[in-house]
Amino acid sequence: MSIVITAPDKEIKTFRSLPASKSLSNRALIIRALCEERFKIRNLSEGDDTKALKSALNNLSEEIIDIGAAGTAMRFLTAFLSQIPGERILTGSERMKQRPIHKLVHILIELGAQIEYIENEGYPPLKITGSTLKAKPISIKGNISSQYISALLMIAPYLDGELNLTIEDKILSKDYIWMTIKLMQEFGVECEWIGNKIQVNKGTYQPKEIIIEADWSSASYWFEIVSLSENSMIELTGLKKNSLQGDSVLTELFKEIGVDSAFTNFGIRIKHIPTTCTFFEYDFTDCPDLAQTLAVTLVAKKIPFKLTGLDNLSIKETDRIKALVIEFERLGIHIQSESDYSISWLGNEELKVPADHIVETYEDHRMALAFAPLCIITKQLKIKNPEVVSKSYPNYWDNLKEAGFNIQ
Repeated sequence: MSIVITAPDKEIKTFRSLPASKSLSNRALIIRALCEERFKIRNLSEGDDTKALKSALNNLSEEIIDIGAAGTAMRFLTAFLSQIPGERILTGSERMKQRPIHKLVHILIELGAQIEYIENEGYPPLKITGSTLKAKPISIKGNISSQYISALLMIAPYLDGELNLTIEDKILSKDYIWMTIKLMQEFGVECEWIGNKIQVNKGTYQPKEIIIEADWSSASYWFEIVSLSENSMIELTGLKKNSLQGDSVLTELFKEIGVDSAFTNFGIRIKHIPTTCTFFEYDFTDCPDLAQTLAVTLVAKKIPFKLTGLDNLSIKETDRIKALVIEFERLGIHIQSESDYSISWLGNEELKVPADHIVETYEDHRMALAFAPLCIITKQLKIKNPEVVSKSYPNYWDNLKEAGFNIQ
């Protein structure tokens, strides 16, 4: 299946409510599952990842738990299931079976977990037998997925003893680790991060109602739309100035590439302004989910760039660096990919969209979400497998229609 998106023939002025943060939703679900007393989570994400995790936690009596393509659910549940009674098989989609998990499993086994690989060593599916885990000093490389670290931290209060975690070398997606720690603290757990050491005291989560923030990653596509569309202005509800989400750096990233931001009582108002940037360079180590949005925006505006800190993009839903390079090449844009996990472009090429061109999405929601606004420049764009957006932003296409885009 594919869709054809046509840009609005008038200026874009709209009011949008955004989906809830799946990152916060998934962490809140694990914390609630560990808490001795159930509490309300309001505005829970309706994305596929969160639905998969919620379903798994509601069906722990099942012998086989299949989380499909939900990477966050796989990591969080691996840690969670390792310390609750029972024997289960945790599995997922074929792509999930290709995504490594051995570094997390290795640490859990060090703590006393009983986990076996069923098919390929180091990859799901996993056979997990819940057992009592004993805390001990642990060292972990900072260049692994931050979700491994978050998975360990969230179960840490329920280990036998105090967990002391040392993170070595460069730390990727640091803001997601901070998100986890701040959320744990909100629920009454003593946890602190000083230098490269994180300490979590033994304890229990205290129940309290939580309202999940709107998702800053999802907001990025509206920032992109405003940047590419003259005279546009959009109000986005539910976003907080003092957000737990690292992707709130969006307001700074887009300041010089055509978007002015102002917080309101309900969220944020963004409007198009002249672009002052002549060369864009940024380290996406702490906000890798924004890289595709910025890459597409910068190509559309012919701004040369160098994007660094993309270390983990190759192990996402697809190899995102490779996907970007391939898709841009098909549009006449030659992005350079370097061994240091950076991409760059000289800004000296014109977009060329053949009549029969279809943007491939590689089973990755962010490819569809980020490329769709490009139709503002190309006037029309075809996108394959548009349903992938259900992973994080199920109502995206409907929202674009309401903003004036034509979708067939």
